[in-house]
Amino acid sequence: MKIMDNERFHRMRLILPQPTLKAFDNDHSVDTVRRTIDAVPGGCRSEDILLLPEHAYFVDSKEAYLDILQPLARDCGCHVVGGSFHEIGGDVKRNTGAVIAPDGEVLGWYDKLRPYADERTRVNPGTRLGEFRIGDVNVLVLICADFWFSDLFLQARRLPDLVLVPALSVTRKPAPDYSRRLWRHLAISRTYEFGVLAGISDWSHGSSLPKLMTSGVGGFADTTHADPDTFYTPIPESGVLVIEPDFAALERFRRDRGDRGFYWK
Repeated sequence: MKIMDNERFHRMRLILPQPTLKAFDNDHSVDTVRRTIDAVPGGCRSEDILLLPEHAYFVDSKEAYLDILQPLARDCGCHVVGGSFHEIGGDVKRNTGAVIAPDGEVLGWYDKLRPYADERTRVNPGTRLGEFRIGDVNVLVLICADFWFSDLFLQARRLPDLVLVPALSVTRKPAPDYSRRLWRHLAISRTYEFGVLAGISDWSHGSSLPKLMTSGVGGFADTTHADPDTFYTPIPESGVLVIEPDFAALERFRRDRGDRGFYWK
């Protein structure tokens, strides 16, 4: 079990936007995401991690995707976990995304390993599990529905400290409450079971898709403290949640759980 020196992490913030997006309207998405990020108090810092939703931008090539994400990372001056896009070309058909450093360098790629519903007719299961080290934090990126498969956690080579979920949650129900409750309970269960912190970025409920309704399930899960009413903090109506993860509390929580025989790493 990893023991963490919290002094190295105290300045890291997790920025979770929940923008109101329109499918296939990249100009609108670029503007909306930028406006949402501009609302971050004090602006972004190099230690911060900005998590974007799944399919924030509708492109089909790595080049077009990076043309949007690299300038965004450089302008914000922070690490960007860039949601995802459908990369379609030749034999490649996958839902994928990249982690971008503050200077625009691509730190690595991650795939959606379990495509969802009709998406399975357009892309194949990916192969690249999203394990990264950002600063001194072990990060695991799971695209949307992948978060629902606990076996993917067990594929990780090391216990993640922070699980990041770019989501595009949809519902067949007449209101978003059903999906929001499910996602909230799932996030709480995952963080307690695996001894991690978790952030979810999603499309807002007011977003526009051709067929289904979005749910706006984004938020931050932290079960390291004793108040169950605050295990999950949803993204507020303002459209952005800024969290400073408490890695010292996570260390204490892991020690307590480890003493009782939990964890696989």
